[in-house]
Amino acid sequence: MVELVDVINIGLFAATLRMATPITYGALGGIFSERAGIVNIGLEGMMLTGAFTGVVASQWSGNAWFGVLAAIAVGGLLGLLHGVITVGFAGNQVVSGTGINIFALGFTGYMSSVVWGSRGGSIGDVPGLPEVSIPFLKDIPIIGGIIGDHTPLVYLMIIITVVSYIVLFKTPLGLRIRAVGERPDAADTAGINVYRTKYLCVILSGMLAGLGGAFLSLGHLNLFAWGMTGGRGFIALAAMIFGKWMPFGALGASLMFGFADALQMRLQALSLLPPQIILTIPYILTVAILAGVVGRAIPPSNYKPYVKE
Repeated sequence: MVELVDVINIGLFAATLRMATPITYGALGGIFSERAGIVNIGLEGMMLTGAFTGVVASQWSGNAWFGVLAAIAVGGLLGLLHGVITVGFAGNQVVSGTGINIFALGFTGYMSSVVWGSRGGSIGDVPGLPEVSIPFLKDIPIIGGIIGDHTPLVYLMIIITVVSYIVLFKTPLGLRIRAVGERPDAADTAGINVYRTKYLCVILSGMLAGLGGAFLSLGHLNLFAWGMTGGRGFIALAAMIFGKWMPFGALGASLMFGFADALQMRLQALSLLPPQIILTIPYILTVAILAGVVGRAIPPSNYKPYVKE
């Protein structure tokens, strides 16, 4: 029997940072999209398609970084598709995002059977991203154990979070994005290209979601498995809402969800409950948080399609 003290250790918090990485990428993507007035329910599908494309490109090229770039590009293309439907044709944003999720699940399953002859996922070695460490942090007690050895996408996630905050709240571009989401008519009157700004943000949203998928398949597992995102795109939406559409708030919420995910993996070793029950911990936490927060959260936009008069 494994003792609880063996479960709650530095390794758990290091795993928390890894588990929070794809959720944070998705949440940041959702923030950019929703700050511009577009709901992106399709984060899950964009993340899953990015994970699949990253593995295919990595195997084909023999270079994991090429796979990461391919995942970002495909995520951006799906973001563009979402933008065309919701911005160009003023379509229903929830229906469009749901359609992307359904498409991604079917597409990746079918293409897995085409590429590898197995609908379940990839076959063969997949070049993955190496783990690296930050020298001046690795030697610091406790902090070094948590931030010590991770793939570069973990460190990049922290950098992108900081950059996202600066862009959204410290630059003229961020002011234009928020104006387009809050008052598109006033932004248009002020000379801001509302449609272009919305397209930019929803494409960026897809690119960040694709990057989160690339982390799962190339920076965490080095394989693709059908449905491997496991609802992380939806958890990212919950983290975004719980973080009140703020980059650092989303990072904090993602770390909380990441901790729940890491904890359920460690708790399985204790055999206190059936593993099926333990696996539900992150999802129960998601539902509980949404039930308690959504009613009080004030969204940054009314999400209505903008039609220029």
